[in-house]
Amino acid sequence: MIFERTGLTARASRWAGLACLGLALACGGPQDDDSSDTTAAAPQASAKSETSGTTDPPQRGGWLVLELLSDPENLNPYTANDQPSNRVLGWIFDSLLTIDPETFGHRPLVARELPEISDDQLTYTFRLRENVTFSDGKPLTAQDVIFSLKTIRHPKVAAPQLRNYYDSLESATAVDSHTVRIDLAEVYFRNTWMLGGFEILPRHYYDPDDLLGEFSVAQLNDWDALDAEQQARAERFAKHFNEDFARRPLGSGAYFIEDPKRDVVTGEQVVLRHRANFWGMDDTDLGDGWVDRIVFRVINDTEAQLVAFKAGKLDYILRITPIQATRQTNNARFRQRSRKHAEILNGYAYIGWNQLRPIFADKRVRRALSHLVDKKNIVDKVMLGLAQAVEGPVFPKRPEYNRDLAPWTYSPEKAETLLAEAGWSDSDGDGILDKEIDGQRVPLRFEIVSNAGNDERRKVGLAVIDSFKRHGIDASFRAVDWSILLERLNRADVDAVIMGWGGGGAMIPPDLYQIWHSSQAIENGSNHIRFKHAELDGILERYRVEFDAEERKRLYRRAQEILYDEQPYTFLYTRSSVSVWDRRFSNADPYPGAGLSLNEWWVPVDLRRY
Repeated sequence: MIFERTGLTARASRWAGLACLGLALACGGPQDDDSSDTTAAAPQASAKSETSGTTDPPQRGGWLVLELLSDPENLNPYTANDQPSNRVLGWIFDSLLTIDPETFGHRPLVARELPEISDDQLTYTFRLRENVTFSDGKPLTAQDVIFSLKTIRHPKVAAPQLRNYYDSLESATAVDSHTVRIDLAEVYFRNTWMLGGFEILPRHYYDPDDLLGEFSVAQLNDWDALDAEQQARAERFAKHFNEDFARRPLGSGAYFIEDPKRDVVTGEQVVLRHRANFWGMDDTDLGDGWVDRIVFRVINDTEAQLVAFKAGKLDYILRITPIQATRQTNNARFRQRSRKHAEILNGYAYIGWNQLRPIFADKRVRRALSHLVDKKNIVDKVMLGLAQAVEGPVFPKRPEYNRDLAPWTYSPEKAETLLAEAGWSDSDGDGILDKEIDGQRVPLRFEIVSNAGNDERRKVGLAVIDSFKRHGIDASFRAVDWSILLERLNRADVDAVIMGWGGGGAMIPPDLYQIWHSSQAIENGSNHIRFKHAELDGILERYRVEFDAEERKRLYRRAQEILYDEQPYTFLYTRSSVSVWDRRFSNADPYPGAGLSLNEWWVPVDLRRY
């Protein structure tokens, strides 16, 4: 089932919740949307009575034109870790299970039923539908599921943000052509989400030379035990997989890229076409959609996106800015042809401080910088009240959220005291604090980067550097192209960054491992500021194998205390995200708490533009 909530997704897999386009398994990847309680200024959720069009049965045809703020990082579902890629790939790939938008319970997708789980929760058996095919017409079998799991566990595949959720995977065996048995070395309380949620790859397409055919999951788990010839063979697969599928995905979903050269145009668009041979035809519960074509137009400026929407060149915008939501779309003409929906989503914006930079090594400096960020001013002036300040990474509506943490106050006095305690002073009278580090006197100077085209983050950046400069800190702000930013983050080549994370919202328990565990502080890992903390690592590890909800709450309350004390991020706010779409689409009603299911939308014949 294709979902696109008004919040952001990113992918480590698609079960981070229905907050994702598609469903994602993890906290997600770098993104642009955050969530908060809807304020009085926010538009109200659309009512069922507002449904546009007719109550007649859906009719296939027409296009759905969506926006992307930047080009997808790449269209490989395992190595991509950004929101634009998520939004495209959610239409192309299927998983074993999906989530019901009304009950939030698991529901079979490629699997024909929910898995059989052993009493010790270490063995999962999935029975697959026998009619599922990939877009090239080839059948999806147990071997494709096993190949996908081997690819995830392959240590040379550039997917550490995904692989960490499968660390306990011990073996995957084909019981028969459409039955897979998965054995685990240890329990993980979210295994049904993880094992049910990965994108299933066609083995014949992604490994045409069968380079992984001789390997088991267990062998790939024990890489150092492989001989030189085996490692070379496996590395050939990884190189091919990492490099050769950035623009030509192939999955079992209802939509596909027919011609990558024509349909994937950098800086312009990505075009998906409906499969005439889709195995779940006319069943939106199986991910089918009613439109013939889905066009993602790359418009890397939020103002230009709204102009395009008003001109009829876009059918839907995932998230408009606060000023657009409160001032530019509140008129009768706009309401006559458009609908607007505010959704409270999990996610948060933050400033991340690169721990590899010596100036940020002392937590007193990070704490001081957080005391110089006026969150209330940002919420009121930048977000126009459509946000709420946060003090950590757990969604405030989850029971794991630590409500005992006091708001981190804006306090220049506390900041000055902490900086002085850390040894920073203006020794040469130039107005900039400095300190001797490794035998050299260095100024407290750094650059904050974020993605170009995001006016919200630009305003936040300018606000915080103004505060820093008024207190002897030489900070600057730079906006760079999204792809360049991701590449720099993957190499930890930034001083500081303004970004956002999305996640599972209220319906799925959080798992902070992907972002905060030391093992993820590697190239291409999600711990891109390279924060490491032994006690936190232990908590994140214990939490994953703890099935007692009360004990998990206790563990995560302590985890939040550590992050609050260390301030590796200056946590900023969670927001109420607002989407808009054209009224000509029928069946475009949000599911409470789950958002919009775009594949259910259809256009009456007399209202079609294409």
